[in-house]
Amino acid sequence: MQKLEELLEWGGTKRDIVFLVISGAALLLSIFGISPFPFDMAWVAIILCGIPIILEAVIGLVTAFDIKADVLVSIALIASVIIREDFAAGEVAFIMQLGSLLEDLTVAKARAGIERLVHLTPRTARRITGPSEEVIPAEEVQVGDLLRVLPGESIPVDGVILTGETSVNQAVMTGESLPVDKGPGDEVSSGTVNQFGVFEMRASKVGEDSSIQRMIRLVQSADAGKAKIVGIADRWATWIVVIALTAASLTWLISGEIIRAVTILVVFCPCALVLATPTAIMAAIGNATKHGFLVREGDALECLATVKNITFDKTGTLTYGTPRVTAVESFLPELTDQELFSLAASSEMHSEHPLGKAIVHCFRQSCAESSSSSSAVFSPDEFHMIPGRGVTAVVKGREILAGNPELFADKGIALPAEIRERSKTYVNEGCTVIYLSADRTAAGLIALSDTIRPDAFLTINEVKESGVDPVLLTGDHENAAMHIAGQLRISEVHAGCLPEDKLRWIDTYQNEGRPVCMIGDGINDAPALKRACVGIAMGGIGSDIAVDAADIALVNDDLRELPHLLRLSKRMMGTIRINLSFSMTLNFVAIVLAITGILNPVIGALVHNAGSVLVIINSALLLKWKRT
Repeated sequence: MQKLEELLEWGGTKRDIVFLVISGAALLLSIFGISPFPFDMAWVAIILCGIPIILEAVIGLVTAFDIKADVLVSIALIASVIIREDFAAGEVAFIMQLGSLLEDLTVAKARAGIERLVHLTPRTARRITGPSEEVIPAEEVQVGDLLRVLPGESIPVDGVILTGETSVNQAVMTGESLPVDKGPGDEVSSGTVNQFGVFEMRASKVGEDSSIQRMIRLVQSADAGKAKIVGIADRWATWIVVIALTAASLTWLISGEIIRAVTILVVFCPCALVLATPTAIMAAIGNATKHGFLVREGDALECLATVKNITFDKTGTLTYGTPRVTAVESFLPELTDQELFSLAASSEMHSEHPLGKAIVHCFRQSCAESSSSSSAVFSPDEFHMIPGRGVTAVVKGREILAGNPELFADKGIALPAEIRERSKTYVNEGCTVIYLSADRTAAGLIALSDTIRPDAFLTINEVKESGVDPVLLTGDHENAAMHIAGQLRISEVHAGCLPEDKLRWIDTYQNEGRPVCMIGDGINDAPALKRACVGIAMGGIGSDIAVDAADIALVNDDLRELPHLLRLSKRMMGTIRINLSFSMTLNFVAIVLAITGILNPVIGALVHNAGSVLVIINSALLLKWKRT
């Protein structure tokens, strides 16, 4: 059976397309009675399309006694061939293979996300042994080992910093773009990146217990735990087979005409039923593509129509993910806010820290056109970066400090209560505060925060109008999360979430019968994107791992299109229900006509063909659907 399965998989989708093209041409020749060979050209379709169906049915029955739609199709094929209705057999085989191809085209099998995560795993570590240092494979690190991490290196295992000050990019774990200052006693996670300082650490969690390995396991478990939708024809295949065989057998026994029994099997063949769902999905996917969505999983739109909650990551999804200066305040009478801003930008001119770069960028953006001397950026005469603290510089003969309270404490500069109290206001609003001094005197502060996307507010409102509740799920601290949520009027907020926390919240919602759509952009969102009923990744700014983990990618990062996708999914399900109702009604009428002897196998196959065409046309209307 294994060799038979391998044979059926040979050539994949390309083979199926070639066989369908050849079979379609052969059926056309059969209709017009043209045949260069001593047999009906319909046999080409029977062999190329029918035999794979029969073999798949046999494999399913033998290996797992799995009765699917292909069992009924196989019975109809064999019966049609027995009574020499070759065209009917070939047409049924062609239609069913076409439906199967459409289903295959709507299902993505990419699993590159896990492989990319594996590549993020640090390969080496610097172990300190006495006075020397040795580079060893990361998997050989033991709990308690003393390690040294240089600037730019990935942290090999989880541990605690013993000596040194630094800033660590934790985006892989939290999704937040701003590095976090670390010092002695602070914990660091494997896979995160040391940006500036050299530090020594003690390993606490290694191997499979490390953070990056837990992330990989979370993605794998989330994928395995995500149920897939089964096609309607396969879902009811067992009953369809039983009813079809019973009806055919009784008709044969009562009428004594085997032709009627075969016709019943042919019209019972769920051609339109099989096409009802994949054609609508394909058309809806085409519509979604025009609006910037790349649908990577065929059942994603089906699932999206059922969601009750949309969980949004904050940074990079609802916000730009880059800090911007929101306030500059000088507390020295001789320095205006603009002059202080100029000194701060000049002192940060050579900084590689994201906050320093943001100050320079925002100053130039807002003041570059000003001709006043206070609006200029000067190259510092001296510049020193202190990891985990800030920077010191000499600008126009003035000694400038820009950093956190620890920097001021190290330099013996007091921060007045007035400045501290004012900074609390900004911190409560989710801002990051940089303190400034001039000539060893506290001079003021600069507040930076992430900025909301201009389309976020409208998107959230339209999501609510569609009957879906928005939820903010972020790795950022609570103040920043609540500030953003308040501006967007999101009532449910979960802050400080690690990847496992996001996974837990999604499981909680879905266990309560509230299917979740997760929207994110970072590596830390990958497990949640996998586990959610539907995962949507920001394709433009999102990490490759997030995109690989998601069912849908928003290519242009335009959140305004999200409400259209929600409405489209519901419209698609309405189209599917219409298709199913029509196909089942058609089947019922055709069966009655077959029992009474009005339909023969060829006419029955043509009726099915007409039904299939109408289903495809109805589905095609979704291509250009848009709510007016």
